[in-house]
Parts: sequence; C-alpha cells; structure tokens
Amino acid sequence: MCKADLRRGSALLIVFWALILLSAAIIAWVDFIQHDLSLHAEANRHVEARAMAHSGVAVALHPLVTKMTPMLREEMGSQLGYEVKMVSEGGKLNLRWWMEGEDPRKTTILKQWMERHGLSFQERETLMDSLLDYVDADDLNRLNGVEEEGDYRAANRPLESVDELAKVYGAEPLIDSPGWRDQLTLYSQGPLDLMAAPAELLRLIPGFDEPRVNALLKLRLGKDGEEGTKDDPQLKNVDQLLGTLGFSQPQQQSILGLVMVNDKTMNIRSTGHSGKVIRQIEVVAVKTSGNPVIRFWKE
Repeated sequence: MCKADLRRGSALLIVFWALILLSAAIIAWVDFIQHDLSLHAEANRHVEARAMAHSGVAVALHPLVTKMTPMLREEMGSQLGYEVKMVSEGGKLNLRWWMEGEDPRKTTILKQWMERHGLSFQERETLMDSLLDYVDADDLNRLNGVEEEGDYRAANRPLESVDELAKVYGAEPLIDSPGWRDQLTLYSQGPLDLMAAPAELLRLIPGFDEPRVNALLKLRLGKDGEEGTKDDPQLKNVDQLLGTLGFSQPQQQSILGLVMVNDKTMNIRSTGHSGKVIRQIEVVAVKTSGNPVIRFWKE
C-alpha cells in the first residue's frame, strides 16, 4: 500500500471519528434540551396547580357561594381543575371561647370532651388546669395545673394555633387520641353551631340525649335525606331550633349562650391540579354580605 493510500485511509478514519464525536455531542445536547424542557414543564405544572387552587378559594369566598354551589368543582380540559370543600368552623369547639372567663358550664363541657377521648379524671383535671395556666397572664399554679416544671414553662398568652395544645403540660393522653385535632378551632364565633356540629359534640350539650341528637341530625338532612342540598332547613335563630326539638323554656334557658345556628366562619380547602401535580390551600374566613374576613391562610 502506497503512502497516498495510507494518508487517505487515515483521513477517512479521522473524519469517521469526528462524525462519531459530533453525533455524541448532538445527542448530549438534545438530551440536555429535553431535560431542561422537562424541568420547565414541571415547574409550569406547579404554578398552574397553585393557580387552580387559588381560583377555587376565590370562588368559595364570594358572599353568594355556599357548599351547595356547583362551581366549587371545575375541570378545565383534561389537565387543569380544582375542587373545594367548605365546612363550618362553628361545628367545632372553639378552644379559646370555651376557656374564656373560666365559666364552669364551659369548662365542664371541655372536660367531658376530654373524657370522650379517653382521659381519666386526674388527667382531665391536670390538663384543664394546666391549659388555663398556659393561657393566663400570671405565674400562679391552679390546683392541678403546672406553670413551670423542668424544661416546661407556660406561655402565659392565648393559644396561637390548635396544634399548640400539644405543648401544654399533661396533653399527651389527648394527643394520642385519634380525631381530637379535627374537633377544635380558634376561629369560630364561639358557641357550638347546632346545624354543623357532629353527633359526638352535640352529645356534650345538656339536654341533647340520643333521641334529640338523632332528631336534629335527621332535621339537618332535609326531605331528601342528604345534608348540603337545597332543601336543608334554613333556621333564623337558635330558639326556633330548640323549640322544634322539644326543649321547654327552662331547658332552653339552661343552654342559651352555649349554642347557636348559622356561624358564618367557614373552613375552605381548595385543591388545584395540573396533570398529576396537586397543590392545596386552606383558608378560614368569616363570610358576610361584604368582603370576607380572613382568619387563617395556609398554602
């Protein structure tokens, strides 16, 4: 083989090798671009899902929107949409309100609620007194309470969240009980809303024996037997409801101030989605005929 042939062969090998390198570079570049596009697409999904969740909140906060409004669930094509669930905060025990003034009627009901969650007599007394010590402004212990012990010290200010209850001395038996968190709030008007409270909380109110609880739950369903529909009863005041349930005037007087109807404080959970990406927003707001008053917002 002559030198010219060798040079031509070498040149071909170099060209071939250069083509391989160029192809590898192109493949790597294409892979980089696709990865970058994928990252941007994923980021866009998160933005879109959050926007959908905000859209649901905006709809739910409108004064005319109730939990029966069809617009609380929307699908915009196959990829975008939101779903909103609205629940009255009035159907929960407002921990601040039920401790306010240390009214024996209120604290007795709180202790009964603790008992329903499995706390013994001494555990209830310790937690109740320690809770009152935790929120008052002084450093004086109540009979069964604790202001300071070891690393523990009462905050001596109002609770800032329901979850803060876990920090109170003696709260461990309650925290270990399932469902306690969902039955408490800091944001309702105060008295228990009879048109929203579950059966286990209704039973805490004096005079609400099992027949009356069942009668109230049936009344709330309306004629179609389904709560949250257009035929649900619209009651203007608590006296009307208690009279319907057969409470005498003396019985009504004994529980007035502890119960109410039509608490305007709503818990709104809006879940937005873009493809498989999901974002959720939780808002607690007082809904009136004007602008809503936001009590809590979490994204």
